Amino acid sequence: MDESGSHRQAGAVDAEKVRAGGREESGVRAEPVSGAAAGDRVLVVGAYSVDLVFRGLAGPVAFGNEVWAQGFGMVPGGAFTLAMGLRRLGRAAVWAADFGNDVFSQEVLAVARAEDLNEQGFRHHPRPVRNVTVALSRPDDRAMIAYEDPVDARPLGELIETYRPAALMLPFLQYGPEISEALDIAARLGATVFMDCQDYPGSVDMPAVQKVLGQVDVFAPNSAEALRMTGADTVGEAMEVLAGLVSTVVVKQGDRGAVAAENGVRIAQRSLPVEVADTTGAGDCFNVGFLHRRLEGAALAECLAAGVACGTASVTGTGSSAALDAAGLERWVARLPA
Repeated sequence: MDESGSHRQAGAVDAEKVRAGGREESGVRAEPVSGAAAGDRVLVVGAYSVDLVFRGLAGPVAFGNEVWAQGFGMVPGGAFTLAMGLRRLGRAAVWAADFGNDVFSQEVLAVARAEDLNEQGFRHHPRPVRNVTVALSRPDDRAMIAYEDPVDARPLGELIETYRPAALMLPFLQYGPEISEALDIAARLGATVFMDCQDYPGSVDMPAVQKVLGQVDVFAPNSAEALRMTGADTVGEAMEVLAGLVSTVVVKQGDRGAVAAENGVRIAQRSLPVEVADTTGAGDCFNVGFLHRRLEGAALAECLAAGVACGTASVTGTGSSAALDAAGLERWVARLPA
């Protein structure tokens, strides 16, 4: 699956371009997690989004025209989808995210609490911290308009040291000295690092991108992102380039499923036909399923199948509302074509 919804976190892609002060505007700094409590946790680092999803558009959207939609949904998105998806699958997760006193922050907080998410990584601010995306959704694609209020990002290395996770999920491509230093900490702690791309700028011609990809365990762009990053003409060629930099490469291909390469072996997993309600959040749900199986020690084919199952199931509901639980994952995997 390659549709990943809205993921915009305050802070630049290149850490050199942001002075991430990590200051608390209100609230209390989280206490370090230690011992067995930290041993199986996934640290998710990324901003929330509230996705306003319009479905079944009566025609093309253009300035000067009003277009009616047949359906509408307002759902939490962004890195919320990763934390929520992991929680539904039974994974312990800490989500490092910022919230304000605005209605969108409060909406996501309410849903996060209803999903019983761990709030230890939440940071609260006495001002608006709005992250809003309008998604115009068709069965085959979607267009988005996004807005976010700026907020100082917490240093990634500090978060890793604090929570000492078994795995780290980064929703978008990021690179630069501070990121590489943080991933060195993750490697020292033995944490699995999973990174998506989310159409953030950067190419494999850039030394900083090459370096950070070499520090990542799993890199999971969609097909368009893989082609853009590598300059390749085909997904197969793009995978060949990326496999020379990352130990495990996964390329999401929407309703065609996904392909992966690891240790010189390349495999594919087809999706299955479903009635599509909304593709927003499908890529994130894929990521959750893949990492969940990875942390169980499953083979690459099983991880890929779990990712495709989670991504496919998610498009049957608005946003990430149809994210699977553990029992649902088993049912959907069983339905996948061989």
